[in-house]
Amino acid sequence: MIIRRSLMVLGAAAALLLSGCGEKAATGAAKDTINFSILSTESAQNMESYWNPVLADMERETGLKVKPFFSSNYSALIEAMRFKQTDLGWFSNQSGLEAVRRSNGEVFARTFDPSGTDGYKSVIIVPIDSKIRTLDDLFKCDRTLNFGMGDKKSTSGTLVPMVEVFLPRGVKPETCFKTVLSANHQANLFAVANRRLDASTNNSTALALNRARQEGQAERVRVIWESPTLPEDPVVWRKDLDPAVKEKLRQFFLTYGQGTGPEAARQRANLAKISIGGFKPADDSHLMPVREWEAAENLGLAEATGDAGKIAEARAALAAIRAQRAALASKAGAPATVN
Repeated sequence: MIIRRSLMVLGAAAALLLSGCGEKAATGAAKDTINFSILSTESAQNMESYWNPVLADMERETGLKVKPFFSSNYSALIEAMRFKQTDLGWFSNQSGLEAVRRSNGEVFARTFDPSGTDGYKSVIIVPIDSKIRTLDDLFKCDRTLNFGMGDKKSTSGTLVPMVEVFLPRGVKPETCFKTVLSANHQANLFAVANRRLDASTNNSTALALNRARQEGQAERVRVIWESPTLPEDPVVWRKDLDPAVKEKLRQFFLTYGQGTGPEAARQRANLAKISIGGFKPADDSHLMPVREWEAAENLGLAEATGDAGKIAEARAALAAIRAQRAALASKAGAPATVN
């Protein structure tokens, strides 16, 4: 029997929605407070301690009151923006795409890594002394192994491993493994390091942060697969946000941690704790790679059904997205695909 566990916190989203409705009624149309959602790739307590200095600087430099909403539940972040209970947020690529589609969201910035590497990688990890050395070892599919996945809207925790590893091999996690457990990157890393899981998805950023903080778990796992480079995380705001508020936020994000001197160094040190080097301007085209992975997943699922109509439709959709990517890349002078 497949066991699925979720560390999502739908209750937190509901509480935010209710409190937000009350606040709106009490304060009317004035917009001196913004609600900023933050994807909790590890415990909310840890994320809050790392983000608080950045949020304090945001308040001081924009003159706005900033109320954070931390959640490991990707769907909760999307729905909070959809119902106008958050104004902007730091998303993963796939959840950011859903915010653009369903929540009137718009990408205006994206992160870059403090190491200078532009992007990160999805990985599959095992305990360092595991007998699992390769993907062939992992995918013997005799239902004896316990495997960890990310949230279903996680780019590196679910989407990319499915497209790059599972679908090409014709493997379904729920029929291959004894158990499939869903958790955030930190929880999966700890579970593999402590041998509660035989393997799990993760990403290079989570491993690098664990090493930088000298927490010890990254030294107790081994990477057996890594993906092509994934685009950095988007920052998304609601399209209908007050233009004056947008400009304050744009100026803050695109200048924070930039330049020279002790103040810029202090800001970069704040960002380094969450493995962010700073922010660059971006738009919705930043999400084209994840749209391609998503379309590739849909094609793989259609091919598994054997339905000729669904396969043709999925192939056409993938071809259209690849054509869009190629056109954008040609205009920008960049590579057309990540595969």
